[in-house]
Amino acid sequence: MHSPWDYPDFDDHEIVHFVTDRQSGLRAVICVHSTHLGPGAGGVRFWHYAESGEALRDALRLSRGMSFKNAMAGLPLGGGKAVILADEARTKTPELLAAYGRAVERLGGAYVTAEDVGVAVPDLVEVAKHTRFVSGLPVAEGAVGGDPGPHTSYGVYLGVRAAARRALGKDSLEGLHLAVQGAGSVAGGLARLAAKDGARISIADIDSSRAQRVADEVGGTAVPPDSIMTLEADILSPNALGAILTEESIAALRVPIVAGGANNQLATPADGQRIHERGILYAPDYVINAGGIINVSTEYLADGDMATVRGRIEQIPARLEQIWSESEATGRNPAEVADAMARKLIGRA
Repeated sequence: MHSPWDYPDFDDHEIVHFVTDRQSGLRAVICVHSTHLGPGAGGVRFWHYAESGEALRDALRLSRGMSFKNAMAGLPLGGGKAVILADEARTKTPELLAAYGRAVERLGGAYVTAEDVGVAVPDLVEVAKHTRFVSGLPVAEGAVGGDPGPHTSYGVYLGVRAAARRALGKDSLEGLHLAVQGAGSVAGGLARLAAKDGARISIADIDSSRAQRVADEVGGTAVPPDSIMTLEADILSPNALGAILTEESIAALRVPIVAGGANNQLATPADGQRIHERGILYAPDYVINAGGIINVSTEYLADGDMATVRGRIEQIPARLEQIWSESEATGRNPAEVADAMARKLIGRA
């Protein structure tokens, strides 16, 4: 492959911006998929990639996912995403974050950056010293903004409940077995909310001690990471990295529902059809996990308070129901239905 246009994940992206700052060591990719509804908004990921081409692939896929997520959440925002290529030691300096902030500023507001994997609120504070176009900064308790994780968790929890109602006829998660992949902010928040409902929690993470801490807190069980995808349960909730639903892994699933907060869960579009053909109810990831960007956008646009944020997140189950109903009526899989809805909203039907 010789250019971004040749990448399978290039989808008429409006901007693919490569950034190099020799002084700080910054190497980054900023992708803006669409500004049809507003500035391209989405987090910045700090990650070590074995091959630099994987960083571009991630940025392309994630920015398109943000276009679809923001559109389906009814937000006046387009989709963007950035990736900072970390070295093997994950060296993160104020100088590197400053250089990234200057790169965002040079785009003049076409991209609004926020938190993602490997980036914390203190990092955004450094970035914000060099650009106006940043959201997710520290706020007073009870104010809109700050850490998006709890808001994402709440939306995923509501979506999991909607899926249980749809596929299992259950009005709560009481007595259901929830297999949670990941034990970070979103996964931990989901596990706590589901456990309060009376769900039985199995949880796995590459950091086994972190998984054990969450399991102990919710009275659940920590299981090895390589077994969570094949666990017999009522719901599998992927809340770690993406592309975990492949031809092989879908064939091995032992659940009637997959509903979780990880981005880009389907390795390929064909996997949306594979999971549908197995009779497993799938919650399109960018619909169920929109709680964080709803909070961040409300902060950035200054168009509401915490009650506004909560009300917007509580619309997630209705959007999922609309997708599932259309899927049932047309025979198309939920991922395909959601993509078609999102494309229409961003003027790309």
